[in-house]
Amino acid sequence: MLLRVLEPEVMDTAEEALDYDTMDHSFVNGLFADQFVDMLRTSPHTPSQCWTVLDVGTGTAQIPIEIVRRRPDVRIVAIDLSREMLKLGQRNVDRAGMADSIGLELVDAKRLPSDTAMYDAVISNSIIHHIPEPLHSLREMVRVLRPGGILFVRDLLRPVDRDQLDKLVVQHAAGANDHQRKLFADSLQAALTVEEVADLLQQVGLPRDWVTQTSDRHWTICSAAGWGSGPR
Repeated sequence: MLLRVLEPEVMDTAEEALDYDTMDHSFVNGLFADQFVDMLRTSPHTPSQCWTVLDVGTGTAQIPIEIVRRRPDVRIVAIDLSREMLKLGQRNVDRAGMADSIGLELVDAKRLPSDTAMYDAVISNSIIHHIPEPLHSLREMVRVLRPGGILFVRDLLRPVDRDQLDKLVVQHAAGANDHQRKLFADSLQAALTVEEVADLLQQVGLPRDWVTQTSDRHWTICSAAGWGSGPR
C-alpha cells in the first residue's frame, strides 16, 4: 500500500485557490449535489421549516451552489480555513445570487464553534485528506449533527501504489495544467483508505460499514441507505 504523505492543510495562496476553482469539478460536484438532495427527499427527518446544512471544507462553495440550485429551501453554512478559497467562494455565491441561502465562514473543522446537534445535515467533500489527524474533525461533524440527521462525507481514496496513482492522474486530470495535476497527485497520496476511514468511524461510535468505496478514486461516508453510487 502506498504510504500516506501529507500535503499542506490549508490551500491559502491565491494561485492555489484559483487553480482549484478553475478545475472542472462539474460532474463530481453535480453528482454529490444530486445524491444529497435525493437523501433530503427520502429522509424520515423533516425540519419544521428549512433544512439547515453545514458544509465542512467548502473550498470555493461550488457544491453549496449546486445544492441550492436544486433545493432553494436549503440554508447552508459553508466553512473553510482558507481565506483565499473563501474570497473566491463569496464571489461565486454572489454571482449565483445565493447570498441569502449560503453563508461563508472562516472556521477550523477541528474546532467547530457550532452548538451540539445544531444541523439537520453535515456534508463534506475532499477535505479529510487535507487534515493530518482527521479524527477530531469527524468527531466534530458528528457532534453538531442532530439525531437522525444526514452525514454525507466524500473524499479521495489513496491508491495502492504509485503506478495506480499515475494512471488516475492521467485519466482524470488530462486536461489540467501542470500545477493542477500536481495538486491532484499530492491529494491522492494524502488521502485515506476505506479501512482507515472505517477505523475513524468506529472511534466516534458509528458503524464501520457507513464508509464504502464509491469510485476508482473516492470513498464515501453516508448515514442514509439507498443513496446510490459515487462518481465514476
